[in-house]
Order: sequence, then structure tokens, then C-alpha cells
Amino acid sequence: MQFSLLCGLLLAGGFYSQLELAEGAKILAVYAFPGKSHFMMHTALMRELVESGHQVTMITAFSLAKEQLGGNYTEILIEPVYDFWHDVKLNFGAQHLFELTRMTNYDFLKMLEIIGLKTTEHALKQPKVQALIHAKETEGVFDLLLAEQFYQEAFLALAKIYKIPVVTTSTLGYENHMSQMMGLITPWSFVPHGFMPFTDRMSFLERVKNSYASLYEDLDRLLNYFPKMDAVAKEFFGSVLAEVPKVKDMERQISVMLLNSHAPLTTARPTVDAMVPVGGMHIYPPKALPQDMQDFLDGAGEAGAIYFSLGSNVQSKDMPPEMLRLFLRVFGSLRQRVLWKFEDESIGQLPANVMVRKWLPQADILAHRHVKVFITHGGLFGTQEGVHYAVPMLGIPFYCDQHLNMNKAVLGGYAISLHFQSITEMTLRQSLLQLIHNGTYKENIQRVSNIFKDRQQEPRRTAVYWIEYVIRYGGAPHMRSAGLDLNWFQFYLLDVIAFVVVVFIAGIMAIWLAIRLLMGSDKKHRKTKKIH
Repeated sequence: MQFSLLCGLLLAGGFYSQLELAEGAKILAVYAFPGKSHFMMHTALMRELVESGHQVTMITAFSLAKEQLGGNYTEILIEPVYDFWHDVKLNFGAQHLFELTRMTNYDFLKMLEIIGLKTTEHALKQPKVQALIHAKETEGVFDLLLAEQFYQEAFLALAKIYKIPVVTTSTLGYENHMSQMMGLITPWSFVPHGFMPFTDRMSFLERVKNSYASLYEDLDRLLNYFPKMDAVAKEFFGSVLAEVPKVKDMERQISVMLLNSHAPLTTARPTVDAMVPVGGMHIYPPKALPQDMQDFLDGAGEAGAIYFSLGSNVQSKDMPPEMLRLFLRVFGSLRQRVLWKFEDESIGQLPANVMVRKWLPQADILAHRHVKVFITHGGLFGTQEGVHYAVPMLGIPFYCDQHLNMNKAVLGGYAISLHFQSITEMTLRQSLLQLIHNGTYKENIQRVSNIFKDRQQEPRRTAVYWIEYVIRYGGAPHMRSAGLDLNWFQFYLLDVIAFVVVVFIAGIMAIWLAIRLLMGSDKKHRKTKKIH
């Protein structure tokens, strides 16, 4: 009995030591991509980790100094902020981002390649980042690498240097190529590619296009993108690591992937335990609005108000003049008040019912009881906020996943989507009036909102739990799919299919030969009989 008690105490002691490790862990976070909207998720996660008692060292494109995270937070700031949109506009000959509506799916892949390689190189050149790479002491310095799953794969080599497990966070939610990283098959028959304007209810022709786009991306990553990112990794880590792992191999060592997604805003699909949906992490209880905005929305009365924002990248001030006049004419003809994120507050000749501000607290505005419609570009963060506060949406998607997000919303019956280049006064006015006066849009989004918020655990706590889980066990190899260790022809069962085909053909040939032999024998027998 004493022996059993001693064993129990030892086991308990080991378990509690693991808990202590997870509760006061040293985390290296890499969020080097300078996408402002992405930092809505990053900031929420950093705050939650610090408040949970962890020490976080963060390589970051934007300073979090205003968050006042305290002594457990150390910042390695990338300076200056890399202007990746300059590269994109230069490469595609665009004057402003409104022209991105003309880009194809393949242009988007090229765009992501450009911004991924350029921003990664810019960050890795930073002296303080170089100091981390070439540090003399690497054992026990960090317990975990936390990195963004967004075209910054060279940074995964830091896990090799510090011998630590990896958790990644994806601001885009699910992406088709993640199936190769996590060892599962994504059916292209009903899971639309993230940049295609389809839903999970595709026609035959849409399935053909979806399959082509998905296969094209897989091959492009393997044959074009990976070699370029491998070269970046080798350039910056080659002097430290005897052998720099290939990007596709480093991706397959990720323990857990935290996804900015949650039902019912994503297509139901095959998944693995290591892919954890935490969509809505950035949404907090609403705060009081600035007084001028509060008065403006309060004064909207029963007619209601419209909130208009195209996000942090596409800026309304760059809208073509004729389209700007069109929007103002339509807004001026409505009974509703319009609160518009417009980056140039000196704009003149505003209708009396329109207020513009270069910055607006979006989630807090959407929480106001008088907001009837949200005009949005369809970004995932904004879409989640609109759903959370049950505000019907008028979508004007421009690029990448925005089309998919808005098509999902249209299919759910809580949004109308318009193509920017095709907007007319009539379509804009009718769409807004339909969303305001047709109660089914509000009913549908209220139902979707209830589902989105119905969870076992608040998403920020879910994210922290899985990060601590990986730290406790030094990784999560038990959650790793064995499919990652198969050859591609084994993974897709092509060897089994080939075997079945060979057996089938061999069987047919055997039957054919048997028939030939029987027929030949019968002919010979008849010939012999005839001679006699």
C-alpha cells in the first residue's frame, strides 16, 4: 500500500510540475506580417497569454505598447513597417486597391507569394531578429514557438534552433493547402477553394473550376513557392543550422493550428484534432462610443443607421470620384443615417445624414441597437463581428477570401453581395432597402449569431488551453496524422487503385485466354472429328 501511495505521489508530482511549466511558460511569438487587421487576433492572443502568466517575446510588425502588457511582454519591433501594397500595385500595374476586383485567383496566389517573400526577408534582416537566430544560448530559453500561418514559413526554423514545439495561428481560417500540412484529404467536391466565389453547393462546372484551382495551388506551392521560401530560410538560417529543413517538412511538424474560424461561418469539412477553430477571439464586450458617434447613432431613431467600412487595406478615400459621388447620392436619398469609415475627413459636400471619420470602433458601433446594415468588404474579422452582433450585411468583396465569406453569408440568407465595378445607384439603393425592410435577413443573421456564440468555452481561453497543452507535453505527436508519413501515391490510395486495376485486368485477360483455349480446343476437336 505504501508503494502504491508513493507511486501516486510521484505521478501527481510529475503532473503538477507539467502544469507549472505550462502556467509560466516562455513563448517566442512571431507575427512579422504587417497586416493591420491580422493584429486584431494577435493582440487578443498576446493579452490573454500575458494575463495567464506567460512570458512572451514577440517579433512584431506593429508595436503593442498601447496595450500596456507589462513586464511579461518583450517586443522585438520590425522597423520600418514594410509597405507590401506598394509591391503589389507595382507588380500588377494598379493605381489603387479598388482595381484588385479585376484580379484572378491566380493573381491572388502571385500576390501572396510577393508579400510573403518580401515581408519575411525584411523581418529576418532586422538586427534583433538576427541576434535571436545567432544566439549562443538556445537550450531552455523558450518553451514554444507561436507563429502566424500566413506565408512566413521560414520563421519555423526558429523551432529547430531552440528545439521547441510549434503552434501556429491562421487569421484566414481554413485554407485548402492545410490538408497537406496536417495529413488529411480535403474533398474539392464540396469544400470551395478559399479564393473562389463558390459555396459548398457547387454545380458540375463549379466543381471542375474548384478542382482545377485547388490542384493549381497545391502544385504552385510545391514547385514554385516552396523553393523560393526554402531559399530564404537557407539564406538566413544556413549559417546556424547544419541542415536547414525544407518548408514543407517544417510545416508538417506543427503541433496545433489555431484557426480564425467557427461554425456556421465555415464550410463543414474533414479535419483533425490539431486544427482548432477559435474564430471571434478579437471580439470583446462593447465599450462606450465617443460622444459624437453615440449622439449620431442615438439620433437615428427607428429609421436606423448604416455602418460602412472597407477595412484597413482598401481605403474609401481612394474610391474613384464617380463611384464616390454615386454612394453619396444614394446615402443622401435615404432616411437612415450613415456612419462611414472615410480616411479623409476634409471631404466636402456631405449629405446631412452622413458622418465620416478616419477611424471608427467597428465592433462597438455594430453593437448599437440602431445599426440596421453593415456595408463591408467581407473580411473575416468584420464578418465575424457583423454576425456576432446580428447585423445584416451588404458585401462588396475585393480579393482573396472576401468572395468566399460573402457567398457563405448570401447562402445563409443574411447578406447581399455586389461587385464593386458593377454597382449602380439602383442596385445600391435597392440592396440597402431590402436589407433594412425585409425582416428575413435579420431573422437569419440572429439565428446564425446564436450558433456562432454557442460554445463550450470562450475562444481566447480555448486558444490558451491548446497552447498550454502543447507546452505541457513538449509537442503533440499523438495528434499528428500518420498520413503525413505516407508517399503521395500511398496517401491518395493510388497504389491500391493500381493493384485493383491490375488484378481486374489480369482477371479479364485470364478469362479471355481461358475462352480462347476452350474455343481453340473445341475447333481442334471438331476438325479431328470431321477428318474421321
